[in-house]
Amino acid sequence: MTMPFLEVANVTKAFGHFVALRRISLTVREGRTTALIGPNGAGKTTFYNLLSGRLQPSEGTVHFCGRPVSGQPPHKINKMGISRSFQITNIFSELTVLENVLVALIAHLNLGLRFWRIVNRDKKLAARGMEVLERLGLGPLASSRAGTLSYGDKRLLELAIVLATEPKLVLLDEPTAGMTPEETHAVIRLLRSLAAEGKYTFLITEHDMNVVFGLADHIFVFHHGELLAEGTCEEIRAHPEVRAAYLGEEVD
Repeated sequence: MTMPFLEVANVTKAFGHFVALRRISLTVREGRTTALIGPNGAGKTTFYNLLSGRLQPSEGTVHFCGRPVSGQPPHKINKMGISRSFQITNIFSELTVLENVLVALIAHLNLGLRFWRIVNRDKKLAARGMEVLERLGLGPLASSRAGTLSYGDKRLLELAIVLATEPKLVLLDEPTAGMTPEETHAVIRLLRSLAAEGKYTFLITEHDMNVVFGLADHIFVFHHGELLAEGTCEEIRAHPEVRAAYLGEEVD
């Protein structure tokens, strides 16, 4: 029997009397791009925080490649192969683009506090960082200070930082939020290209349905902290409860 890639079983998360997630059970398959959608307050961010170790479930379990995620701190979950980007850009503005990626590489490789010596002398590490940047089209900006980048390029840099840790599962939280239509289309093309390599499994939350339907192989829909529906793009488009609760006229 094949081991599930990511398996969430009967997960509940309560904050006092408020139940943010209630008995969530789902499975994410390896190699697919899966989307998690739902209106504000549906529990998507709480769910991401549970997967990445920022929160622990009140009940239920999360397993990744057969190993328990529940109860593990974020840095250990990252070492297991789960990396996350955030809705708000999370970069070091005063460092260069390449240095931002090297920080992630140094932490991932357990190279300790020898940052500046490593940056200045380790050509292999620098080449590895440049390879990540080139794949995302950021190579020409490697020596630029990160704080001077356009908003779209900052989001790409954050993705480069995530990919530098060599994740198996990439959690993307609103990857196109705040982007122009042109930047959004570029990110869709990039994520499609990365997914086609077969190296990464993406789980994305996104409010833009054009992005969701342009990327996702499978969709989960949360509503009031519960799993309302799951299926392919076509199945979710046609699902009457999903249309009533969330999609409305956006799918027409």
